[in-house]
Amino acid sequence: MSGEGASEIVIAFSTAPDAATAERIARALVDEGLIACANLVPGLTSVYRWEGQVHADPEVLLLIKTRRENVARLKERLPELHPYQVPELVVAPVEDGLAPYCRWVMDETRP
Repeated sequence: MSGEGASEIVIAFSTAPDAATAERIARALVDEGLIACANLVPGLTSVYRWEGQVHADPEVLLLIKTRRENVARLKERLPELHPYQVPELVVAPVEDGLAPYCRWVMDETRP
């Protein structure tokens, strides 16, 4: 499933305010079969403007692996699980990958 087959997979990026929240979101999405996995990367500082004020807050990055066809459902489900009024969710295509890993992502997710 490398090359063209890997294009069925995407990596979605989101952030959470802390590790416990990030893990709760990741576990729910994995349990529901919506994503294959999420890597939780602590130690980020996000600098952003919100409601006219510049903020700098610690966050945890979620690197979420799923099928391209699950993105619409992920865009619905993530805000239901997330404490932020406007949670981050950006999606990047996967161009290529190790075939067994790509098969695993597809096997672990439900369309």
